[in-house]
Amino acid sequence: MPPLGIIEGFFGRPYSWGERHDMIRALGPAGYGFYLYASKADAYLRKRWRDPYPEAELEALAAFAEACRAAGVRFGVGLSPYELYRDFDAAAKEALAAKLDQLAAVGLDDLGVFFDDMRGDVPDLAAGQVEIVHWIAERAPGARLVACPSYYSDDPVLDRVFGQRPPGYLEDLGAGLDPAIDLMWTGEEVCSLQVTPDHLRRVTEQMRRKPFLWDNYPVNDGPRMSRRLHLRAFTGRPAAIGEHLAAHGINTASQAVLSRIPALTLIDSYRDGPAYAYAASFRRAARQVLGEEFAALVERNLLALQESGLDGLSEDHRAKLRARLAEHDHPAAREIEAWLDGAYAIGADELQTQ
Repeated sequence: MPPLGIIEGFFGRPYSWGERHDMIRALGPAGYGFYLYASKADAYLRKRWRDPYPEAELEALAAFAEACRAAGVRFGVGLSPYELYRDFDAAAKEALAAKLDQLAAVGLDDLGVFFDDMRGDVPDLAAGQVEIVHWIAERAPGARLVACPSYYSDDPVLDRVFGQRPPGYLEDLGAGLDPAIDLMWTGEEVCSLQVTPDHLRRVTEQMRRKPFLWDNYPVNDGPRMSRRLHLRAFTGRPAAIGEHLAAHGINTASQAVLSRIPALTLIDSYRDGPAYAYAASFRRAARQVLGEEFAALVERNLLALQESGLDGLSEDHRAKLRARLAEHDHPAAREIEAWLDGAYAIGADELQTQ
């Protein structure tokens, strides 16, 4: 089993600090050993990265970092310095050093340097990013560095949205980066249905290191996915991939409590290997998170919640489901109710890359 962890890296409504604390208390003892805070809603890590964190937000970040350490969970942030590679001049370095000092004061075990969600069709892209990551490494010696490439998957959607990837980009990035620095990868697609050992072997050769898997399940952001609840157990990740990974981080769903159900099944998948039974794993995880009776209700409605989604639920089904949810005093029941109300829905205009 590779090191497992949580990546909070989705678009839309972010978790509250209470939800983050509850997440590590629930999943830390189960085997999730790191939490990478990379909220797309946190502009101070993204397009406004040059602006210092307000004191109140920095204090909340520091308190969460301390809670992670108390739970035996590594804490990290994902810094996405918007298009820094276009002009890495003295002013940019000064702003970046100030942000790194702020984050260091919080106490970082891990530091993500993310170049995703930006244009990539620029000259010498890999060389510029290598220079930035190495510059950061010299100023953050105590943290494990994890870089996310601009093109973090084979998926051609990245080229359509961010421009055609430079030839040999991943190979050049891997050759230039210090081998101690991890590189993220999502698989054959941005949201990969499966991840295989053969695929990871090929990527390892290109990167010259084992990939750090950013697994986009059970994440459910975006106009299409936000209309479904991703509750099913993990599939398509055979235990055999573990030896080919530097780490396995899962990008959780917008619903913090419900996310724990698939998260627990991934541990079963690695532990049980060829004997892994995904349906049985779901039932065990659902009972652990929700309790016996509520878990049975969710299982009966699993097809409607995950496959049919909001667009496929009839008014009668919604009314009956709401009535049953009202019988359960559980935060996950409130998450499903909010989802039914459209509270987690994301429109195309809200899916801003930066």
